[in-house]
Amino acid sequence: MTTTGLGSLPGDDIREWTKVLLEAVDIPFLAELPARPYGDMLSRAVAVLTELAVDLQPAGWRLTGGSDPRASLDQRRARSLLAEDLDVLEELADGYTGPLKLQLTGPWTLAATVELPRGDKVLADHGARRDLAEALALGLGDHVAEVRRRVPGAELVVQVDEPGLPAVLAGAVPTASGWGKHRSVDGPGAVELLSLVTTAAPTLVHCCAVRPPIEAFTKAGAVGVAVDLSQLNEPGWEQVAVAVEAGTALYAGVVPTTGPLPNQEQAADPLVRRWRELGLDPELLKKVVITPACGLAAAPSPADAQARLALLRRIAETVAEAADA
Repeated sequence: MTTTGLGSLPGDDIREWTKVLLEAVDIPFLAELPARPYGDMLSRAVAVLTELAVDLQPAGWRLTGGSDPRASLDQRRARSLLAEDLDVLEELADGYTGPLKLQLTGPWTLAATVELPRGDKVLADHGARRDLAEALALGLGDHVAEVRRRVPGAELVVQVDEPGLPAVLAGAVPTASGWGKHRSVDGPGAVELLSLVTTAAPTLVHCCAVRPPIEAFTKAGAVGVAVDLSQLNEPGWEQVAVAVEAGTALYAGVVPTTGPLPNQEQAADPLVRRWRELGLDPELLKKVVITPACGLAAAPSPADAQARLALLRRIAETVAEAADA
């Protein structure tokens, strides 16, 4: 069985974390360290937007209406930090062969977060949200090509983070005034923009929700889905079952991001028990990728986060034994 993390980690030492991740998990990844200025998931996405200019306001990132040559100081700083992280990765992963994961905020979460030049969210403007998604897809393609150049032995996997998509689909994203909600987006519309960012490399979509829109993810071309098992309701589990039986990889979030650390049997039990209750093939259980429930940036310390990552392989062994039982 396989293990990985979901992107964010505590602390600000990218060099130390890169060393750890190349050893601690089966699918290493380029860490996001939001404790650093411009180190969060939104800033990472802004860094790859090479066709759109964005600046940082007190309320968050905002499109300026300009093209890339007019990129703001904040956007240039975000790009500089990403380039520095890639320098570290290139140095420490010299000679590395095997899977390597990159994370990027998805087009719908970005549209529900980034503002238009004159206020309100990009989500409010059909043309603007498509422009944003297309720029994100183009930038992601360039980012993947750059990492392939720097780490030629890597088999790249892209994780698209869409924590905001359930609210977009439900029409639950507040307008700028706070008095209303943006109109909901239907499933085909969600698939249309998501599909733009699933072509650069094999892609999984990460969404922690009681019922993540897994059908939209797979229709958009995702080969995997990452979910927090502690949040899934019954319909959510049913969608997981359908996707797994159709060949979609499940990245199962089983280790809590904060609080007491469970032992491997406690952490593995919800996955194994529900698998059996749903009557899923035990051989498919062996293909599940074991992950934390979500990003680990909220962990109290890097040492705590490392302990949670170290637990993943022990859980994977327990799950594999259960699949053989």
